[in-house]
Formats: sequence, structure tokens, C-alpha cells
Amino acid sequence: MAKETSDQTLTSNDQSRDKKQIAIEILKKYGIVFVLILMVIGISFLSPRFLTPNNIFNVLTQSAIFGIMALGMTLIITSKGIDLSVGSVLALTGVVAASLGQTAMANNKYFEGLAEMPLIVPVIAALALGAFLGSINGGLIAYTGIPPFIATLGMMTVARGFALIYTGGSPISNLTSSFTSLGGNIGVFPIPVIIYAVAVAITWVLLNNTRFGKNVYAIGGNVKAAEVSGVNVKKNLIMIYAYGGMLAGVAAIVFAGRVGSVHPGAATGYELTAIAATTIGGTSHAGGIGTIWGAVVGALVLGVLRNGLTLLGVDAYWQQIVEGMIIIVAVIIDMRKNAKKK
Repeated sequence: MAKETSDQTLTSNDQSRDKKQIAIEILKKYGIVFVLILMVIGISFLSPRFLTPNNIFNVLTQSAIFGIMALGMTLIITSKGIDLSVGSVLALTGVVAASLGQTAMANNKYFEGLAEMPLIVPVIAALALGAFLGSINGGLIAYTGIPPFIATLGMMTVARGFALIYTGGSPISNLTSSFTSLGGNIGVFPIPVIIYAVAVAITWVLLNNTRFGKNVYAIGGNVKAAEVSGVNVKKNLIMIYAYGGMLAGVAAIVFAGRVGSVHPGAATGYELTAIAATTIGGTSHAGGIGTIWGAVVGALVLGVLRNGLTLLGVDAYWQQIVEGMIIIVAVIIDMRKNAKKK
């Protein structure tokens, strides 16, 4: 009888430990979702305006631009890389696209005498140029052995310089109505959010249902093991950074559509926001770990945080400090998790 009681106690303890372990695993995997929910609840109590439909769509629209960039950054960081150039790439691809998307009668027309171009022309130009600049990053990293930080830091400066040379330091405006309509709505749904949702779906499929996605994880997990298993690391690195650059071009199109013009100094610091969203979303800087849904939630956390602090009247400079602290905490948590695994 005593033995049966003892066995029952042990079974009960095992079940309790199993439940606790499951709860810990859920918290590790979805902790950032709980943080987002708590932020939404807390800010909605402090500011009744937060949960109004207009403000919710405003948060989603504001999150769309750096959220699109964060998708590419997720693949890059998962492959154990980094890209500091995406903000400058956005600016350069943006001014090029804007110069091809001006009205025929624009008073500051970049290409004099150029007829009004269909929207597809500036869109393709931005995506192609972004992919080209990204592929240069990937090629430098793959074939010269330059650390990603240095290679993309150089591209950040080069791309920004070309944007300034291309425009003479002046903004390009007077965009066509079809171009600026990208910053508008279809019914009640903001077009930037729709574009973001399409980019999320495509990137999710790429990362989770293609050989390319498997190679991204393999390279980030152990590059030597990836090479031994037959992965063409150099080719895939070029593709990874090219995709990140192309998404920066997508973000440039959305940015131009929303603002109605593009300045060569636009998107300064956006690369840090994209990195922050990716990091907060759980992508590991140690490589081999990253999810698209995490990047989306990370972008929403930053969007909700910025919007909430603005509604509460917090100074923009303090918002930057808070964002920086969140990045540091997210990286510390990531390092601690990886240290425990080792």
C-alpha cells in the first residue's frame, strides 16, 4: 500500500514537472506575443485613443515599412550575418524610383522630357536596384571573407553617397497619382499593410518551404557543416543579401507612396529599427534561429511602443532611449539562451 502511494506521488510530481516544463517552453517560444498583448492592454488603459480603428490602422501602416525590411533582415541574421546598409539602400532605390515616377508636368522633373511612366517601371527599378546592391554585399562577404558588419557598413556609406549625388541633395517629388495611391487605402485597409502582408507570406514560404530556406538555417547553424552537406554557401549568401536588398526596394516604394516624395537623407537609422524588430522577435545573432512570425511581432512591438509613447506625450528622444534599451535586453536574453544550450 505504501509503495502504491509512493508511486502515485512520484507520478504526480512527474506530471507537475512536465506541466511546468511545457509552460516554460511556451513562454520561451511565445513570450514576445504575451509582451505585445500586455503592452496593448496597458497603453489602452493609459490612452483611450489607442484602440480606436484609425489609430490601429495607423500603427499597422507605420510598422509596414520597417517591418518589410525586418523580413529580409531575419534571413540575413539567421544566416549569422548583419546588414547595416538597408536604410541607405531604401534611400537610393527610393530616389531612383521617384525620378521615374514623376508627373509629366513636374516643375522639378529629374528626367526632362520623359513621359509619365506606368507604375510598374519605378517599381521594377527599385526592386532590381535593391537586389543588385544586396548581391554586392553578399558577394563581398562570400568571396573576400570580409565580415558582414564591415561590408554592409561600407555599402551604407556608398549607397547614401550615390543617393546624394543622384539628387544633388534635393528631394524628388511630384509623383504620379498611381504612385502616391500606394500610400492610400483599399476600402478601410491601408495599401502599405496589404503590401506588407504579401511580403510576409512570400518570405514565410521561402524560409519554411524551400531548399533556399533550409540553406539559410544550415549556413547560420554551422557554415562548415553546410558546405560538407553540399550547400553552395557563396551562392546562397549572395541570394540572401540580394533578397534583403530587394525588400529594402519594396519598402522604398511604400515610403515614396506614403510621403509623396523621397529625400536622399531618408530612412536614416531604419536599418537599426529593422535589426531591432528582428532581434525582439527572437532571431538569434548566433545564427540558425529565426522566424518570420517573430519578425512581424517584433515590428508590431516597436510600432505599438512608439505609437503609445507618442500618445502619452513622451519626447521622441526618450523614445529612442527606450528602444535602445529594449534591443540590449533582447540581445542579452538571446545570449543567455544560447549559453544554456551550450
